Amino acid sequence: MQEDFLHYVWQHKKFDASNLKTTDAEPVSIVSVGQHNSNSGPDFFNAQLKIDDQLWAGNVEIHIKSSDWFLHNHEQDKTYDNVILHVVWEHDTNIYRKNNTAIPTLELKDYTFTSALNNYNKLFSKKNHWINCENEFESVDGFIIQNWLERLYFERLERKSEDINQLLKTSKNDWEAVLFKMLAKNFGLKVNADAFLSMANTVDFSIIRKLQNSQTSLEALFFGQADLLNADVEDAYFQNLVKEYQFLKQKFTLNNNNVTSVQFFRLRPPNFPTVRLSQLASLYHKEQNLFSKLNTINNIEDFYTLFSVQTSAFWDSHYTFDKVSKTSKKQLTKTFIDLLMINTIIPIKFAYAKYQGKQVEADIVKLMQHISSENNSVIEKFNALKKVSTSALQSQGLLQLKNEYCSKNKCLQCAVGNTLLNK
Repeated sequence: MQEDFLHYVWQHKKFDASNLKTTDAEPVSIVSVGQHNSNSGPDFFNAQLKIDDQLWAGNVEIHIKSSDWFLHNHEQDKTYDNVILHVVWEHDTNIYRKNNTAIPTLELKDYTFTSALNNYNKLFSKKNHWINCENEFESVDGFIIQNWLERLYFERLERKSEDINQLLKTSKNDWEAVLFKMLAKNFGLKVNADAFLSMANTVDFSIIRKLQNSQTSLEALFFGQADLLNADVEDAYFQNLVKEYQFLKQKFTLNNNNVTSVQFFRLRPPNFPTVRLSQLASLYHKEQNLFSKLNTINNIEDFYTLFSVQTSAFWDSHYTFDKVSKTSKKQLTKTFIDLLMINTIIPIKFAYAKYQGKQVEADIVKLMQHISSENNSVIEKFNALKKVSTSALQSQGLLQLKNEYCSKNKCLQCAVGNTLLNK
């Protein structure tokens, strides 16, 4: 039994309210169950109850056992002085406010609908299941799931916008600088995300603005700060980068002492950090005011055009500085741009709109619906239960669902879980 279940039972009146009585046999009539409080303090605010023909207005506190009141030291907390009813599953002791006045107690055990209890036990009794509702997920109406996934996606965006706001504080409120750091992180993908971000954090964005007219200078800056120019390579391109980096290092007083080392291990060659850093340099050489441009377009094809960049010529025949490879153009793929859209571009557009007090939810939904669904183990497992992810909007919502609800057993706060409990 979880306390959250009792919150659910009380909030949705999943009990026989026609003949309620306190543990002292006083009749209870519910005018309003109150407003659910998910923060500290009593569980429901502003409830209205008739207890023994006396109308009361105040708060309701809910526990599994009455003695939990003392376990949580509520008798010493004046925040709970306005509790007018203590709702419990099992009554095992009388409880009191800080001033020693008794609080009426309602024991829900004998009033709760059997169907609600059975559905709850059915949902939470699953063992060795990937998610609690694994066997029932397919039966939930698709309209309910899709609406819930859209809401979850914006819940995920809200969390990401908090991270962006933290970056903004450390970037002197420079949105272009924030965008650069986020792009750098996501150009590194999962393996080199931290390394690329640490590299970006060592470079004031004003330096990048000054170097944007020269792709070579940008490459020298990125490679040098990522500590990739310390090898013994005779190639003229490499030697030119070393020379340029030494000049930039002295001119801008650069250091990379705290930069995380990049990794090549277990990466496909197109994702090597050398290739990705050259592409990042190409992007900033091509686009002088990238953040401004991102906020003027909302068509997915325009984003694909904007990010249509490739490495400098040297990398057409290399993946590393010291080894020649088969010649191929190394351009950002549509799949990679989709990842940038999901993890960087759309979150920063959303955060900036919030910063300006603008509503862009409709534009964001439209964009996300035009981006293909991500393909990973979580999405595959959900789609195996019921085909629900056809775009990035749904796949991001499913990731939020699994990480923040399923894995934390928060079925009672989930639209899917509520649907199954209400059967």
